[in-house]
Amino acid sequence: MILAIDTCLFACSVAVVDGDAVLARRVEPMSRGHQERLAPLVQEAMAQAGIGFDKLERIGVTVGPGSFTGLRVGLAFAKGLAAALSIPAVGVGSLEALAEPEPGSVLAVLDAKRGQVYLQAFADGVAVSAPDALPIEIAAARLAEFAPDTLIGTGAELLAQMAPGVRVVLADATDPVAVARLAAARAPVPPRPLYLRAPDAKLPGGKTLEP
Repeated sequence: MILAIDTCLFACSVAVVDGDAVLARRVEPMSRGHQERLAPLVQEAMAQAGIGFDKLERIGVTVGPGSFTGLRVGLAFAKGLAAALSIPAVGVGSLEALAEPEPGSVLAVLDAKRGQVYLQAFADGVAVSAPDALPIEIAAARLAEFAPDTLIGTGAELLAQMAPGVRVVLADATDPVAVARLAAARAPVPPRPLYLRAPDAKLPGGKTLEP
């Protein structure tokens, strides 16, 4: 039994999955407010699933790339709940979660702003590149190299014009069921945030916050 959580992108998402059975799935679009909504949403999903927290065997949580604040909210909650229940928490990349439901060759792309994108390539669900943060011009070269069947994510439109005929899926959040599936299939290594660049927030004097 897995509880999956995603707060990295533009939704607060939770799923409760038991093998192939999806017992609960809740996705609420939002760009802010994940911290206030996550705990109640988890409680609602568990109630919908009709199980107690003691039945959970692990927790899957997205670790980025995405919103620095959002991913920290999800990670802190997942780690705290996992420690309280004495079960493992497992990290899942937001790019791989976006690509997981899509067959064939897939390039998952997130708009990282400042003329950059986060991207990662997959072939039939298997990563064929590491997640990276690249200027759009260099990302276009990667696009030509991988020649994907599908572009998916918030940055898909930024590259779509450079690949006529490619299928474009404008997803702005992952499916928490995909997060659960990925978390179930890997070793329970403690999750760590995936930072591909420094945060945009600045301290007084222009200094950058440490991740």
